[in-house]
Amino acid sequence: MLEDRQVKVGVLGATGTVGQRFITLLSVHPYFVIHALGASQRSAGKSYPNAVNWKQTVPIPASVRDITVQECRPEFFSECSVVFSGLDSEVAGDIEATFRAAELVVFSNSKNFRRDPMVPLIVPLVNPSHLAMIPQQRALHSPPLKKGFIVTNANCSTTGVVIPLAALEKSFGPIESCMITTMQAISGAGYPGVPSLDIFDNVVPYISGEEEKIEWETLKILGEVVDDEGTKSFDMHSRHPLRISASCNRVPVIEGHTECVSVRFHRRPPPSPQQVREALTAYTSAAVALGCPSAPHQTIYVHEEPDRPQPRLDRDFQKGAGVSVGRVRQCRVLDIKFVVLSNNVCIGAATSSIINAEVAIARRVIEV
Repeated sequence: MLEDRQVKVGVLGATGTVGQRFITLLSVHPYFVIHALGASQRSAGKSYPNAVNWKQTVPIPASVRDITVQECRPEFFSECSVVFSGLDSEVAGDIEATFRAAELVVFSNSKNFRRDPMVPLIVPLVNPSHLAMIPQQRALHSPPLKKGFIVTNANCSTTGVVIPLAALEKSFGPIESCMITTMQAISGAGYPGVPSLDIFDNVVPYISGEEEKIEWETLKILGEVVDDEGTKSFDMHSRHPLRISASCNRVPVIEGHTECVSVRFHRRPPPSPQQVREALTAYTSAAVALGCPSAPHQTIYVHEEPDRPQPRLDRDFQKGAGVSVGRVRQCRVLDIKFVVLSNNVCIGAATSSIINAEVAIARRVIEV
């Protein structure tokens, strides 16, 4: 069993907000062991406690207190079976590509390779089957790779909403149209994030690039990997076109993205609200079936209370690895509407990358 072994992992961007969350989660993981930490030149050469401005609700784990932070260069991570990237998008692209070229495996939280036609964009509770693209990614790299590859996870707001959408398509067939309005936590902007005078007593109805990410990423995640005479590609949900309109807002909540969703199904007549509740509750992911230790036992928790989910009450359920859905009801414009809550710094970020790596190991995409 993997729990009896140690899988060495590294973290890029280890001093940042996402990097800190990776470290918090990996420090208690049953088989991932933090072996190397990478950050900018100004942090390199320092012990981790001296390099980081720690902003988590738990102390710096003892397992990383004596680790010296290195520059984000492959030679410092050569013994790692997996490298998790929490790098800022301004620097992530070149660094992650260099690591892949050095035959290292990168699971990235950054946006840089999400649109790459050879790179899987995986929400682990939805589409781990997209790992099938990795052999082609390696083969088409110049020069071809034997071990290295990149897998990305989705934007935090996309992740929360695409999980119930996948559950509904699994039970009732294609969704034709989807309207999404987000109320996104300030932690999604990183640290120090939104200035206090902009967010206190306020709602900011604009998050740069966020609406486009939801509208585009959802199509890649819910689409299939198709094989045309040996060449694989993502169909971007093109067999059953899906129209998505997203409106994104930043609200004065620390953690937990809330999203109001309305959907129209291709199926006529559409499912009833009760059928939707039952389908969401019954949905389970391949990650659970594979025994991935970070996957939530209940992928989607459906609330019956009229005023749930709420960020403060529900964001930490199942360690923030699942999603909560409530207020499932008929929509007079489309078919069904509901509210989704997801923990943007857990399943919306580091937890997704960790589960993606667990799935890859369970399916022997990575040999350890």
